[in-house]
Amino acid sequence: MFRIRRLVATIATTVVVAAGIAVAGPSSGASAAVTPLGVDISWPQCGSQVPTDQAFGIVGVNESLGNTTNPCLAEQLAWSAKSVGGSAQPKTQLYALFANPGLKASVWPTSNRYQGTVPTNPFGKCVTKGGKKQVTLACSFMYGYARGYDDVQSRGVPNPSAYRWWIDVETGLSYQRDTAQNRAAMQGMIVGLKTAGIKRIGLYSTGSQWKTIAGTVKSNSPLYGRSNWIALGRSTVTKARKACSGTPLPGGTIAMVQVEVPYGSGTIDRNVSCT
Repeated sequence: MFRIRRLVATIATTVVVAAGIAVAGPSSGASAAVTPLGVDISWPQCGSQVPTDQAFGIVGVNESLGNTTNPCLAEQLAWSAKSVGGSAQPKTQLYALFANPGLKASVWPTSNRYQGTVPTNPFGKCVTKGGKKQVTLACSFMYGYARGYDDVQSRGVPNPSAYRWWIDVETGLSYQRDTAQNRAAMQGMIVGLKTAGIKRIGLYSTGSQWKTIAGTVKSNSPLYGRSNWIALGRSTVTKARKACSGTPLPGGTIAMVQVEVPYGSGTIDRNVSCT
């Protein structure tokens, strides 16, 4: 979410929530009762001030890497649960980082087995060759599977199947130059999430970042036709609303548009519901 950054904001009224985040608000001109906007936060907002006027909240389960946990996840889930409503979006949603570092990964798969499960791998068997790990479609699938499965089972989200999950796809994270490898890893991530009980899975990206990472997606791909959460970067809520009728990711429907807007002395991500 272009989120290799930290939010810095100064608001007059502040209430500290546990040790993880502080809430501030309501912020002027952003009341969900007037304009039902969502807010998304994650590890960069640990210890920072966040609004209390969000219609819905979207919380990242990872820290800066796909195999890590957001240290403020519990506090941020509690914050999101207090969303004021006012839109068609669920009050709490989650997102998980896509990654495909290849052999730079701290643990790269060497088989089709993970945590006692052997998912059906559409790309065949992930194996070593001459005792060396291989970056193949089958192994990329298994890497994505492990990340999706762990995001549900190991991050500490209570009742994870109750939420809609988004896969965060952006160039600030690790990916392979071969887009087929990335599509295989994304497909594995979807299967991992599903195996762990998640039923509602969407995709977060921009058109250009998606093209760079995923390339061409065929209509028979599990990536095709999913709900979209589209990012605009620093812009305006008005432009975000117009982007609801923009070009979606392959075969998809734009459900939300994210925009980075001024907040206090810094910025924060606001989200427009397109449904």
